[in-house]
Amino acid sequence: MEITLVNMPWASVDYPSLACGILKSAVESASGGNNSVGVMNANLDFFDWLNARMGVETDDYDFFSMESYFQGCGDWVFAAALYGRTRWRVAEFRDRRASELSAERLELCELLQPRAAEWIGEYAAELAGACGEVVGFTTTFQQNTASLALAAELRRLRPDVRIVLGGANCDGAQGAAWHRNFPCVDYVVRGEGEAVFPRLLERLDDGREVSDLPGLCWRDSSGESVVNPMTATPLDATGIVAPDFDGYPERFDRSPASNRVEPKLVLEGSRGCWWGEKHHCTFCGLNGSFLKFRGKTPERFYEELVELAGRHRLLDVYLVDNILDMDYLRTLLPWLAEAGYDFRIQCEIKSNLRYDQLRELVRAGVVQVQPGIENLSSRVLDIMKKGVSGCQNVRMLRDARSLGMTVMWNLLYGFPGELAEDYLPLLDQFPALTHLPPMDGASRIALERFSPYFDFPELGFPERRPDDQYFVTYDLPEEELAELAYLFEAPPAGIGEKPERRLLDAVAEWSAAHSSSWLKHVDAGSEIVILGDRPAFPRTELVLTGAFETELFRALERPRSTRYLKRRFADDAKLATKLDEWTASGLVFAEGDEYVHVVTEDNNQELLQLR
Repeated sequence: MEITLVNMPWASVDYPSLACGILKSAVESASGGNNSVGVMNANLDFFDWLNARMGVETDDYDFFSMESYFQGCGDWVFAAALYGRTRWRVAEFRDRRASELSAERLELCELLQPRAAEWIGEYAAELAGACGEVVGFTTTFQQNTASLALAAELRRLRPDVRIVLGGANCDGAQGAAWHRNFPCVDYVVRGEGEAVFPRLLERLDDGREVSDLPGLCWRDSSGESVVNPMTATPLDATGIVAPDFDGYPERFDRSPASNRVEPKLVLEGSRGCWWGEKHHCTFCGLNGSFLKFRGKTPERFYEELVELAGRHRLLDVYLVDNILDMDYLRTLLPWLAEAGYDFRIQCEIKSNLRYDQLRELVRAGVVQVQPGIENLSSRVLDIMKKGVSGCQNVRMLRDARSLGMTVMWNLLYGFPGELAEDYLPLLDQFPALTHLPPMDGASRIALERFSPYFDFPELGFPERRPDDQYFVTYDLPEEELAELAYLFEAPPAGIGEKPERRLLDAVAEWSAAHSSSWLKHVDAGSEIVILGDRPAFPRTELVLTGAFETELFRALERPRSTRYLKRRFADDAKLATKLDEWTASGLVFAEGDEYVHVVTEDNNQELLQLR
């Protein structure tokens, strides 16, 4: 049997589809070579098409791929193609997005809609002649509408082709809703695809029943949608196969994108979240139905990483793990460091890692981390169930800066139960932090399917409806949109308009001051020299001398409570005076009952940060 897997826009153009790579491996392995699997990098094909006809560049593509997810711009662009039109709800889209998008971005969205419909027609005709018997679409983030549009046109051209939809956007009720509302899709795989998709292909090949395949949506003889119950047991780590990316690097090299961005490998060492198993962060829905943490053995993941990097000559690596396996800190990372590979790895970690653990990451080639900082208020972090304090998050920013590690983070607010008093004292200290990595933005939390806030309305969001992007994209009643949506609207919780405005202004000021801010120290043993320049403070030139000052500064490398400091440094009055002095001069961050110094090490590592 010939199977074609399609990675549609708006998947990022700088790395292959992990889902397609895994399914290719799983299907070919399970069939013993009887099935042939090809992967269509339709995201690259679409970018090349737009680049040739409209001069669209990678930053334009990235706007749809990454930046506009919460506005749904990427899905809306393909809505006209889905419904057989050249234009679709343009006035409604403009009304809803005019206050959020620049005039240039808004115009680009409108210009792309008829061109996307044109491309779908051309691409479907090309695919119809070479796709084989089964076509599978993987959908994550903003790939829904593009996938459905191509599936509908392919169904018109090739009624005999069996079309399968799967991926993160098909989990739970969402998958059933896609199947129920779009007859062009024969099957929807809900859950982990490599567990069911190869078995589905076997049944299709020999004509057997599919009613016992967990999570599968299929159609009975009358065409009605049938939804099999999902399994409650996720795949064991031993069942997670290594991806097959053969063909992607060569295809990338033929794209004009290769002149603008560097290709990356995309890999996973684990699935689920070991922290979320114990304390599910209240706002997070990323793991869908399977939160259970499952990690590949360090030996196996090391072999996969090294083999794929050598095979494709790629050293930039993006790990999609929701959280790094802590066992890798003492196994995988030292092995990579000792092997001497020049990897550049991006990964997600927990924000309470110590300096020595972060240094191990850097030695192994980790250059960029997403530590899930989210906030600097301990009380708000407790509401989130993050398991860290505000001072621990500041320490993470300081140590990452010292080690030359790029940090990606967003400040989230709008949590039920948060107060203005949780933020206002912190905003006065933001000018002391401008030398540390600023947040990429600040926003109210979104209500996400699978999050505790969604599953348990009593936590603070009893009223909800599908996000407005679904109404302007799909021609479906609200009750169906409520089943297929991942994002939902709810009355705002937490802080009101005035403290929100102060918070957003402070975030913008931090970002604006960052490029001209620096603060670092050298520990010479008997004295510690601190130098720096930040817009809100006089130029810093300070020498700490004597046992009291130097030991107190060293103690504050970690967050310390007042109780601890009083126990260690007996002179209460002297201690209080020094803490007040250092806090006022922006050398120390104080939050709740904790203090931590914010002065980075002077080791030139900031030159390694990604710009």
